Amino acid sequence: MDQRFDVTERFADGAQYIAGRLRQGGSEGTHQVVDPATGEQVFGYRLAGAADVDAAVAAAEAAFPEWAGATPGERSDAMHRFAAVLTERADDLAYAESLQCGKPIKLSTEFDVPGSIDNVSFFAGAARQLEGKAAAEYSGDHTSYIRREPIGVIGSIAPWNYPLQMAAWKVLPAIAAGNTIVLKPAELTPLTSLMFAQAATEAGLPDGVINVVSGTGPEAGEWLVSHPAVAMTSFTGSTAVGKRVAELATSTVKRIHLELGGKAPFVVFDDADLEAAAHGAVAGALINSGQDCTAATRAYVQRPLYDAFVAAVAELMASVRLGDPFDPHTDLGPLVSHAQRDRVAGFVDRARGYATVVTGGEIPGGDLAKGAYYRPTLITGAPQDSEIVQSEIFGPVLAVVPFDSDDEGIALANDTPYGLAASAWSRDVYRTGRASRELRAGCVWINDHIPIISEMPHGGVRASGFGKDMSAYSFEEYTQVKHVMFDNTAVVRKDWHRTVFGDRQT
Repeated sequence: MDQRFDVTERFADGAQYIAGRLRQGGSEGTHQVVDPATGEQVFGYRLAGAADVDAAVAAAEAAFPEWAGATPGERSDAMHRFAAVLTERADDLAYAESLQCGKPIKLSTEFDVPGSIDNVSFFAGAARQLEGKAAAEYSGDHTSYIRREPIGVIGSIAPWNYPLQMAAWKVLPAIAAGNTIVLKPAELTPLTSLMFAQAATEAGLPDGVINVVSGTGPEAGEWLVSHPAVAMTSFTGSTAVGKRVAELATSTVKRIHLELGGKAPFVVFDDADLEAAAHGAVAGALINSGQDCTAATRAYVQRPLYDAFVAAVAELMASVRLGDPFDPHTDLGPLVSHAQRDRVAGFVDRARGYATVVTGGEIPGGDLAKGAYYRPTLITGAPQDSEIVQSEIFGPVLAVVPFDSDDEGIALANDTPYGLAASAWSRDVYRTGRASRELRAGCVWINDHIPIISEMPHGGVRASGFGKDMSAYSFEEYTQVKHVMFDNTAVVRKDWHRTVFGDRQT
């Protein structure tokens, strides 16, 4: 395995990053970061407790006046330097991401790391573009204008599937708008979140603008969401945990942004390019070992193409290379943990009772047996109301369901509680136009599935949550709008005063 740095040595001072410095957690509990490709422990640390959250929030509070008071240009300059430092650290970031998650190194180096750096560059520019409604005399006697102001201290909780990218998505719009932040990464995968915060300090961002507490959800996460000095919380994770976050946040009247689960449909009409659709389905289903809330998990294929689509996808899945994440030829790494692998295997094993496993559906043996690997899996014959079609699996599993009419295909695609992402495949512009309108999702791809860009928003509807990551639209989450109104008349007694006291002046 490629050893670029010793993790234990690098984080010897602890896995909490507060006021610009690493420190040990104050909880009695400890956690081991495990390489899911080997099952070996690579780093142990003391978890964050309530006192660590308090210290991180206090550091963010102390940093807020200076950072919020900086000009947009000053914040922008600091974030451009931040992007430059991350670029210098790109290899280390990719190594750490693959080590803690099991991602193939080609995914880390070509997707996770450059995408995160691009996000920093985007928000460095967007920091100078906070806009409001044009100033004007809307009442006739007053000039009104809009101020967009930072909210305060943000408490964010990120998941384990894309630790670096999720740290970026949480941190960047918040600080670009002038807020300070306390980020809680998943305790399974804290390494790149810590490196991200360290790079910000090296770039010259003031201490306390970005803080990281590495702890469990029940201990560190719930206190961060409930903390009275935290003005807003942003959470990415499962819908079930999102409901708990919402309960805690609303009890203290916080603003909330939730990006929750997904069960993305992949709708293939009978005039689609079959080869393109099959390749898109395999890539869309297997990215990050299927541990992606926008992954293609339900393929609805119009009956004339159904058999050929199943055969093509099965052939492509069988060619996918499982292996060492640090081998540049590896296509699919392990799942993030053995527990997650076993959860995925449970879904597939239960599906055998009502559906057909066309390919995959097994834990590999040999050299891969010690890791959390699971073979790419294709399932057919599952009813629409079955668990494998309705529930989020978060693994390399694709279920294919046939449909007849366009109406039926769109109805089936919309028939889950989720609404994060979807795709439609057709050469007919009217069909794809209809699908883009009628598929209930925050993002609809046409003749592709998965690509994201910093300039466009990401977020869902229904049980997939609300609010947006990335793009200028994310500033709606991280700013508060203030209306300022100036009297232009210099008249002492206004005509409207008579509605409160006195008579109309003559």
